[in-house]
Amino acid sequence: MRLKDKVVIITGATSGIGKAIAIRAVAEGGKVLIHGIEKDDGQKVVEQLGKSAALCIADLSDPASPQKIVDTAIAAFGKIDAVVNNAAVIERNNLSQLTPEAFTKTITVNLQSALFLIKAAFPYLKKSEGCVLNIGSINAYSGESSLLAYSIGKAGLQTMTRNLANAHGADKVRFNLINPGWILTDREYVDQVKKGMPEGWPEKLGKDNIPFGVMSTPEQLAAACVYWIGDESRPFTGSVVELEQFSIIGRNPEK
Repeated sequence: MRLKDKVVIITGATSGIGKAIAIRAVAEGGKVLIHGIEKDDGQKVVEQLGKSAALCIADLSDPASPQKIVDTAIAAFGKIDAVVNNAAVIERNNLSQLTPEAFTKTITVNLQSALFLIKAAFPYLKKSEGCVLNIGSINAYSGESSLLAYSIGKAGLQTMTRNLANAHGADKVRFNLINPGWILTDREYVDQVKKGMPEGWPEKLGKDNIPFGVMSTPEQLAAACVYWIGDESRPFTGSVVELEQFSIIGRNPEK
């Protein structure tokens, strides 16, 4: 029960990585505010988790959404111990394809909303001496050529994490970030099929792609998140941690 009685806001938690984090947080004794945009999916998650979960449906492109999420968490549980900024728009674009509208959408949802959710939750985090865990991506370091706006947003999230950690150590609020690598979510499966991969592609990957022979799962990532959400990771703040099967520095093409 590593998160016993802790209240955790998780954005983008109606599916994928966010859902896995929510399930693991409740299993560790926590209470979760499930945020998302798909009401039916969100209700299913809340029903699965019972009284330890509450739901907030809010579009993060709306500037009012961060305060709505915080207000919903306080109304449901009375406090906030942690915020997990997980929600993200993933639209494939490069320099020739990118439009101002698409760029604004990605940065608003993936970066701006995270910052203002932290701002809205900060008085409660300060009171609880809580923490923020931002879910970044190894794309923050340069990114795939077809993930230009997404990569820029994740790089900004990384800088934001370190800036806030430096600024608010005296407030006893911690800010850390994990950069997942290739995770087998339902969305990733569908995205790769759209790009031309065959059905069942995760089973066909060689060790040149995945050294352990199987892709990392949302559940495995969620298990790692518990450490950063809970008190075991205190007093670490400003940490950026890669969770990948390859080093970000590169890999040996011979292996």
